[in-house]
Amino acid sequence: MRISFATLLILIALILVALVEGRTILAFFGIGISPLQAAIIGLVAIGTLLLWAVWPTAKQLSDLEYFRDK
Repeated sequence: MRISFATLLILIALILVALVEGRTILAFFGIGISPLQAAIIGLVAIGTLLLWAVWPTAKQLSDLEYFRDK
């Protein structure tokens, strides 16, 4: 994993806060986003973060190849 579990939870919480505040800011400009749309955006953002967090780094991949060759 690229980051620690605690850091991952903090980043997820920040994404959720940004979504809520983003809806509020957009409402001031007359742009309405439904809660369903915000939830979909949040799921995509959190899913992307999770995918990045668990994707192996280049060093982890090279280590894996090293152990496969033995």
